[in-house]
Amino acid sequence: MKSQPKNLSHTLNHLGENREQYFNAIAPPIIQTSNFSFSSVQSFRKALHDELENTIYTRGNNPTVKILREKLAALEKTEDALVFASGSAAVAATVIAQVKAGDHIVCVQSPYSWTYKLLHQFLPRFGVKTTFVNAQKIETIEAAIKENTKVLYLESPNSMTFELQDLKQCAQLAKKRGLVSIIDNSHASPYYQNPADFGIDLILHSGTKYLNGHSDVVFGVVCGNHTQIRKIFESEFMTLGAIMSPLEAAMVLRGLRTFPLRMEQSNKTAFALAKWLETQPKVKKVYHPLLPNSPQIELANAQMRGAGGLFSIELVTEDIEKIERFSNHLTRFLIAASWGGHESLQIPVCAFYGMENREKPTLPINFIRFYAGLESVEWLKEDFIQAFAEI
Repeated sequence: MKSQPKNLSHTLNHLGENREQYFNAIAPPIIQTSNFSFSSVQSFRKALHDELENTIYTRGNNPTVKILREKLAALEKTEDALVFASGSAAVAATVIAQVKAGDHIVCVQSPYSWTYKLLHQFLPRFGVKTTFVNAQKIETIEAAIKENTKVLYLESPNSMTFELQDLKQCAQLAKKRGLVSIIDNSHASPYYQNPADFGIDLILHSGTKYLNGHSDVVFGVVCGNHTQIRKIFESEFMTLGAIMSPLEAAMVLRGLRTFPLRMEQSNKTAFALAKWLETQPKVKKVYHPLLPNSPQIELANAQMRGAGGLFSIELVTEDIEKIERFSNHLTRFLIAASWGGHESLQIPVCAFYGMENREKPTLPINFIRFYAGLESVEWLKEDFIQAFAEI
């Protein structure tokens, strides 16, 4: 496995925090302003030459937000980062910055739902098409690449069934064919996987999840080299304006202080629950990328240092009434979207069945994804046991 980012404690607690600039305060200040003033026309003109590096207007650059950018880039072992108002905003701006009418994208099969909507419904309106492939084999990816392909979009692991791609092979293929490689690394987080180690160009996160970690901020991030980040900043970032506020940046900076502790706890609990659930008679199948019988266990061990708090199951029953009764009787796994906070969660796929104006789910009706929060393993097991009794 690859090593953790160097100087992790320094990054989370000190990097970018130049305390002598703000009265030696321990916590970074919230620079809650829209504008920044200048002493002369000359100084204003100089700043206008580079809005990425200078504070002019908070839509472009803000001191509190910049501290967060520095930390996130360091966590992903990249040169720079941009933060957005949501993970979907980060995905959209990053992808759109790479393509124009007539271009083509190769994407993993069954990506995050809003990424799928961007690629399948939104971009085709502007002449950009996408081929979705089972990306577990590099040969399948290569066969989908066309002369006009510009982007290879990855999710490893994905956020429901946890399929992986060989990131080193994907990066090498992208460079050989002149593609920009992009990955959504929300599942593993930079604590457990660094795609830049394998040569991936741009790394995305729904920072709402592990990076914030307290279920009270929605944000996204893209990490990459200076050239790539500047390209996105000067086009989609500044034009579309889906920025993160200084207050929310400060809340995430606070959340990052406990990032390693939270990741270790969720990872340990999820793995223990996944192993235990494999022994339960009312569970048909358990999904977790690091279980010994996982079909991609060797690749997972080569690319990841852990897997975080997600795992999924298929119940033995396919009776929707029994499935709903099971989910409704889980009191310690809240029914909710997303993950990454202190509380344990479940998202039952049966909730998406029978919905009008929505495509039928590709996952089976008895599929439930879980997130293990910061509660104890035994306390969460008790919840499963009493809910299993209902079916």
